[in-house]
Amino acid sequence: MHSQILCKGALSAVAARRLRNILGAVLGRNGWTWRSHEVKLFNTSSGETVKIGEISYQLKTPRNPELVPLKHISDSLPQTVAQHLRWIMQKDLLGQDVFLIGPPGPLRRSIAMQYLELTRREVEYVALSRDTTETDLKQRREIRSGTAFYLDQCAVRAATEGRILVLEGLEKAERNVLPVLNNLLENREMQLEDGRFLMSAERYDKLLQEHTKEELDSWKIVRVSEDFRVIALGLPVPKYKGNPLDPPLRSRFQARDIYYLPFKDQLELLYAAGPNVAAERVSQVLSLATTLCSQESSTLGLPDFPVDNLPSALQMLNVFPMLSSQQLIQRLYPYKSILGKEGRTAVEGVLSRFELLDVRHQPCPSAILSVALARDQEGHADVMLRLADKDVSFQVPSGTNELRPPNRSLHFISTPSHAQLLAEMMQSHMVKDMCLIGPKGCGKSVIAREFAEMLGYRIEPVMLYQDMTARDLLQQRYTLPNGDTAWRASPLVTAAQEGKLLLLDGIHRVNLGTLAVLSRLLHDRELALYDGTRLLRWDRYQALKEQLQFTDLQLQERSIFPIHPSFRVLALAEPPVVGTGNGSSSSSGGAQQWLGPEVLTMFLYHTVTPLARAEEISLIQGLTPHVPTESVEQLLHLTHSLRKTNDPTAQSLASSLSTRQLLRICRRLSQYPEESIAHAVNKACLSRFLPSLARASLQKNMTNCSIQETPEPAELNHSCTIEDGMLTIGSVSSPVYKPSEKMKVPNVLFYDNSQHIMVMEDMLKDFLLGEHLLLVGNQGVGKNKIVDRFLHLLNRPREYLQLHRDTTVQTLTLQPSVRDGIIVYEDSPLVKAVKLGHILVIDEADKAPTNVTCILKTLVENGEMILADGRRIVSNQCEAKGRPNAIVMHPDFRMLVLANRPGFPFLGNDFFGALGDIFSCHAVDNPKPRAELAMLKQYGPDVPDATLEKLVAAFGELRSMADQGTINYPYSTREVVNIVKHLQKFPNEGLANVVRNVFDFDSYNKDMQEVLIDALHKHGIPIGAKPSSVSLAKELPLPEVKMSGYWTTNQGGNARRKLLCPTETHPIDVKGPVFLRVQGYPCDRQESRALSFSEEKAHWQIPMSEVNIICDLITKDDVIYMATCNPVSLYAMKERGETIHCMELYDVFPRTISGVWQPFVTLAALGSPLDGQVVLHEEESNTVLHLDVVTGAVRRLILSPDNEQHATKASSWWKSSKQQQGSYKMCRDFSHKNWLLFYREQGNQLEVLDVLEGRVHFISLPINLKAVFLVAEDRWLLVESNTNKKFLLTKPMHMEAEESGVCQLHTISEDPVSSGHGATAEGETCTPQMLSYDQLPSENLSAALNQKIVSPNRLLADTGSYAQVIVGFPDLMSPNEVYSFKRPTDLSEIKPSDSGDHMLFRGGPRSSTSKRNNCVSLLSANQVVRALPPNQVPLREIYPKDVTPPMTAAFLEVTDLNSKKVKYIPVPRSMTVSPYSNWVSKVSDSDVLLAGLGSGGAVTVDMGGYVRLWETGLDNLQRSLMEWRNMIGSEDGRPIQITVQRDSGLDVTAPKHGKIDARNDPHIGGNQWAGGTGGRDTAGLGGKGGPYRLDAGHKVHQISQAEKDAVPEDIRRAAREMAEKAFKDRLKEIDMSEYDAATYERFSKAVRRQVQSLRIILDSLQAKGKERQWLKNQALGEFDDAKIIDGLTGEKAIYKRRGELDPEPGSPQQKPKRLRVLADVSGSMYRFNGVDSRLERSMEAVCMVMEALESYEHKFKYDIVGHSGDGYDIELVRADKLPKNNKQRLKVLKNMHAHAQFCMSGDFTLEGTEASIRELAREEADERFVVVLSDANLERYGIRPERFARVLTSDPQVNAFAIFIGSLGDQAERLQKTLPAGRSFVAMDTKQIPQILQQIFTSTMLSSA
Repeated sequence: MHSQILCKGALSAVAARRLRNILGAVLGRNGWTWRSHEVKLFNTSSGETVKIGEISYQLKTPRNPELVPLKHISDSLPQTVAQHLRWIMQKDLLGQDVFLIGPPGPLRRSIAMQYLELTRREVEYVALSRDTTETDLKQRREIRSGTAFYLDQCAVRAATEGRILVLEGLEKAERNVLPVLNNLLENREMQLEDGRFLMSAERYDKLLQEHTKEELDSWKIVRVSEDFRVIALGLPVPKYKGNPLDPPLRSRFQARDIYYLPFKDQLELLYAAGPNVAAERVSQVLSLATTLCSQESSTLGLPDFPVDNLPSALQMLNVFPMLSSQQLIQRLYPYKSILGKEGRTAVEGVLSRFELLDVRHQPCPSAILSVALARDQEGHADVMLRLADKDVSFQVPSGTNELRPPNRSLHFISTPSHAQLLAEMMQSHMVKDMCLIGPKGCGKSVIAREFAEMLGYRIEPVMLYQDMTARDLLQQRYTLPNGDTAWRASPLVTAAQEGKLLLLDGIHRVNLGTLAVLSRLLHDRELALYDGTRLLRWDRYQALKEQLQFTDLQLQERSIFPIHPSFRVLALAEPPVVGTGNGSSSSSGGAQQWLGPEVLTMFLYHTVTPLARAEEISLIQGLTPHVPTESVEQLLHLTHSLRKTNDPTAQSLASSLSTRQLLRICRRLSQYPEESIAHAVNKACLSRFLPSLARASLQKNMTNCSIQETPEPAELNHSCTIEDGMLTIGSVSSPVYKPSEKMKVPNVLFYDNSQHIMVMEDMLKDFLLGEHLLLVGNQGVGKNKIVDRFLHLLNRPREYLQLHRDTTVQTLTLQPSVRDGIIVYEDSPLVKAVKLGHILVIDEADKAPTNVTCILKTLVENGEMILADGRRIVSNQCEAKGRPNAIVMHPDFRMLVLANRPGFPFLGNDFFGALGDIFSCHAVDNPKPRAELAMLKQYGPDVPDATLEKLVAAFGELRSMADQGTINYPYSTREVVNIVKHLQKFPNEGLANVVRNVFDFDSYNKDMQEVLIDALHKHGIPIGAKPSSVSLAKELPLPEVKMSGYWTTNQGGNARRKLLCPTETHPIDVKGPVFLRVQGYPCDRQESRALSFSEEKAHWQIPMSEVNIICDLITKDDVIYMATCNPVSLYAMKERGETIHCMELYDVFPRTISGVWQPFVTLAALGSPLDGQVVLHEEESNTVLHLDVVTGAVRRLILSPDNEQHATKASSWWKSSKQQQGSYKMCRDFSHKNWLLFYREQGNQLEVLDVLEGRVHFISLPINLKAVFLVAEDRWLLVESNTNKKFLLTKPMHMEAEESGVCQLHTISEDPVSSGHGATAEGETCTPQMLSYDQLPSENLSAALNQKIVSPNRLLADTGSYAQVIVGFPDLMSPNEVYSFKRPTDLSEIKPSDSGDHMLFRGGPRSSTSKRNNCVSLLSANQVVRALPPNQVPLREIYPKDVTPPMTAAFLEVTDLNSKKVKYIPVPRSMTVSPYSNWVSKVSDSDVLLAGLGSGGAVTVDMGGYVRLWETGLDNLQRSLMEWRNMIGSEDGRPIQITVQRDSGLDVTAPKHGKIDARNDPHIGGNQWAGGTGGRDTAGLGGKGGPYRLDAGHKVHQISQAEKDAVPEDIRRAAREMAEKAFKDRLKEIDMSEYDAATYERFSKAVRRQVQSLRIILDSLQAKGKERQWLKNQALGEFDDAKIIDGLTGEKAIYKRRGELDPEPGSPQQKPKRLRVLADVSGSMYRFNGVDSRLERSMEAVCMVMEALESYEHKFKYDIVGHSGDGYDIELVRADKLPKNNKQRLKVLKNMHAHAQFCMSGDFTLEGTEASIRELAREEADERFVVVLSDANLERYGIRPERFARVLTSDPQVNAFAIFIGSLGDQAERLQKTLPAGRSFVAMDTKQIPQILQQIFTSTMLSSA
């Protein structure tokens, strides 16, 4: 009797001692008591028996010995395993099925296999996955020579042949698959598809006693063998992920818990694995493992430690005893990658407890020295590693190619960290498969390739994707040429047989259930395939051959193949998302915590850390040698500063700048070194489409790294030309391609515009560098056009693929179809393009699921891809040799991918996020205004330019609103082009009508419509205006023109009359320059003719404070300059400009005590070559400044040396006003010639300043001056101060002319026409208000005087006349005739009336005369325009009796000398007016200032800073009115008739009237009756050949458009009443008074728009989250291409349909996002509310949060907390008690208000923020947000901004944002600069608070919702 005993070895004393200490508590008492079981094998006469302990089992000889497991039993069998085997034998003898349950790992499977090996049973093994269906278990159909047969599958084979069915992974199978086995398990019965019935052995044997075997066979009854058993292996599901067991199924199994081996058994194993390792160290490692598998650690959320991998780890330690334990642990259990902060500290605590934190003392392997083939063992290589100072040599498996020594590759630049990583990988490679974890683009694939080449491995890359099924991994079905179905091994299986290195790219994407299929391959190197093939481990296969004496061929006939001993798996994965516990927020599936306990057991893990900066620089310079060093430095500075922060936004940006992207940027920079880095970074991060916060963060980081945005160069050579077969776009050239297929080259209508050409130039640069391109942009910006044009220019044929929701990996590559029963694959455009070298254009790439598009990655990166029919695309020729099914990628193949930008409102998948870094990205934007205008002109050559400009401007505004998130839809060029095309074809239709083609989509969304109409009106598109709404001012007739007298210039010889004036010349003294800041403010210019047509063209407000006073207004060409005097500042803006430039001269004129010294400023704009420069003259102190508005340079010009004392004296405010001489004046009529004249009232000297020459000429006069008028450059009219006498000063044209350095003064005598009627001359000598410096054109002169006349003339205006024309003055010396249009009453006699709105502001009549006359002459239009206060205007004549005149600031009196009419245009009142009313009244007698415009019109500015442009010229007005009416479009009120032109085939005879029908019935067609329609010959309508039209009255009565539009009043009233009643009922219901309702409405209305748009976004996100998925294996639905063969064979479940996917079992519950708004309700909010209504805005913001999140409580849990001097946790809204209706919401707002009013002062912003962040971090939530509203006066309370910055970023789990309410000076902006980018906002205008809040919502919360 031969017996073989396997029993336990000796237990080491050390271990037992440690074991008692550590595990006594864990195992409890009974862990220590064990009975020893021996496993014995007896040979007896009745055959062999196996005895375990006292239980024995009789062996049978297996029929298929090759199916019996081999070499699973180890030499020393641990006691525990023996106990498990004994239990299984008991169950086996009872005939029961067993379920081995336990933690993940190969232990359960190995115990089952050991039992089967002991009892010599054949095995049928199935790894269940989520794709397993009934057919995989019972029967599958296959076609053999045209007929479908059923083939038994594992369960049926096992039952009939008496084998043991091992089912692994029951928790992976979908819920209702396994009940198929219920009856087989319970009663050993099963009905099969082919009609057979399986019956249990006992029943069958009973039947056999009564019937013959033939009978039973004819009834198709099959006996189930009595040896059939099922062993199921599964994980306990509540603890691990998976489907829970179905109760009926569970009840049919007997369960056994197979926990990890006990400590002592493990120790034994480990000692055996690492004999050279110190025993103490082994037990430390094991203690750690056991602790991490304990119950306590799993409550901490730590995944189980992969205990089963410890033996392989010890093999490594055995060879490298100097390896640090911590590193070893990190490879087995990469806790730094998978755990959050708490988990990491917990693990490190355990490590230090067991003294394993030894990474400091022990060296890492630093490099691989050599790799050589092993002499003694085939398929192995000897590797030398350098460890610190030792060289260690060891053997590892190697591949079939020849080896390549390390560091010899051209494409791999070794860096210290990579060399170290490769050395570590060598160590792991010795014992087990590995997985590399690293972020995308960090070089995983490159390292893997280098590793493979070093060891001579051929690589088999397999790209994993999310929907991958187990079949895709292992075997796919196909048809043989004769139509039979067969199975084709997947690349994974061939790699295993050929000993390649299998690269599993992206195991983080694939479903865990699918990956589990590989666990047996990875642990045991065994694999069972669908067609029954088995792959065995090499040594097991050899043992099987020896034992059975079979040849390889015989085994192959039995479908048994060896797995090559060199075969290894290398997996690549992105780091798991460290979320809360076991999963993270994003529902997109890919980013879950994939590295769970199951996957941990499969590999050893190596983390690819991002390179250090120095390494990355050397790497980049090694691969792109010519790149400018400085650029690389800057790039890496930026990249590393982004990678280092703990701000999630910055880190997501850093992922776009992976090493791969940096290399791409540098390749390009080395080719085009002049390009800016900012451009490259923006391109790589696609910054144009980043959410606003991320964009701000990127900008800030770039500025910190001193990467400057270079302004786009002014229009360079943007053209594309083709000459001699060379295409040149911009500055880049490329030869034109010569295609074989001409018809595939796209040809598209394309109008060149500079911006698109710049994009194409950019694309061409990348194209020539060999990149694949990705174009991202909004809809309708011309992506397709650009690509087609690009390919057309390059002459490249294209293939086109449009992706959509249902695109699958199969449809991307091949289209299967059935032809004559054989499956044929049609190549998709992708494969065709690869074969033929065409360009593949993939459109709408973001619509397809990212898991589908990610297969493009291997194609782009490795040039490899496996197709469904087994062919593969390879990139280099040599790989294709010897492979019949390889498609070589054509060298010309390229991909151009088009996608919409990520995010709302496109809601595609984030293609850019998933695959952006393998393409070169280009953001395509709408063309810039100029480019767009040029393009539109080509589409609509006949459309007026004004119309196009309005369209471009309006759409530009809408786009910027879309970027800010005010509106959701990004309006694009496509829409504008369509409008223009319509206008081109139908020019009579009004623009206002045509734009509705685009905006009618929004006509039902009221808020949106308001925004749109505002924007269109602002740019003068009169949508909604009627052609009849014209409101021009009423015209009154002018009095007759009369000749009123003569002016005679006396120049007789009389010396007394001819006075000579001496002159002297000095250079001027210039002080300065000082540079002041020129601030730009956006100009919110509104076109005024939106709803009605009037003289006003446009208006805007200039940014000035309320107390300021505007004191001068001038224009030069199209620039408008304004000066204010409290404080003194200068504003400049273009008539159509976007920006208002402002220079504050506060420092030059410091204000003295409150308004006692009242400066008064006059401006003069200089001409060429000093364009853009201004002279500013302050009259009180006679200060002359020269300002440059562009550079901000200020120079002081000192005219006379004695000026200084004046200045100091003048500005001393205590100077008594009695001694005041008149103020200084400046005459600026010829400032465009760069000279100015200064004089002093009552003075007797003129100072002429020549700015260009830098000189001043003094002219002394014999008279005291009252006024000076420059009537020509060399003739000036002077008025003497007391007598009002007029003098004409003639001066030589050039002062320097020596011979006549004298100016002559001539008196002018004014003579009335005749003094005969007692008309005295006294009233005549009044001072002119305005005298033109040029003459009226002769046609205007003739029109004014009603006679044809050509003569020099001047236009003059004074208080007594509307206008006067002096003919002949100043050139003719003969008496000059004066013609005047007299006023009925002189203006100076009209006293300021005490009524009128005037007095409201003024508080009393005007004190002194004002300094500005407000009178201008428009010579070209023949008009005089003045601004008059309302009391000087004949209101009764303008307005009818019953109309109250409007409240106005002033009226513009326009005197038109052509039409002899005068009209009064009302100027609306200003919104605000300075409180310094008497100062204001000194400036102007009406509340406006007036200046003429170069374009023939006038501009006014009122005292509130409101600028208005007026069109006064008649011709201009008529032209504008025509254009305006054309824009509205003429609906001429005639009914539209529909006429059908029929060719009736009957010829026209002679025309005739036709018969008259007495009854007058309608007649149609024919040629008999008169008055018919559509007939021939007779008189009627719409026919042919009749003599004339005759309408017999048969038609619809047409009502006018206006009547149609008007809904009857009673209906409107009813609707109104209904609404009011509903409102009142609602109020009653929530018990709210109407006053309260109105109060709440005030806040609610202010944020309605934001609430609306937020809710739209929330809705669409919700919809996106609920998007339905494909459910596979359905019995009805759409045909699933992947199952086409199953369909051929006649299976049922071959359909797929869309359905809501149940969340994956074990996937984390979606928790709501947590938001806290921390509102500032401190006293300062109440105190400054009057200044900028900050408290109200905060209340609005709170109102907005409450309204927007109403009814999204399941997604957002929010609360609102106040902070003030009373404390930092004032509860306003509790998270569990949210306000439900307006009343409760109003109560919250009232609380805020009341609190701010009555709280203590003080500031708790910091404490509040800190507390909120801490509190939120403790709560369970998906994401956490804190928004702090505060005013920025932290400095006042001594809070350092750095502290606040630290608090904001104190916890990476909580996103904290601060919104500062604009504060004093630039405090808030300074603060923002110190705070982290994207985390702080400054709302200078409190209106922005709700918008900022909306931005925060949209760009962060929703990014991952």
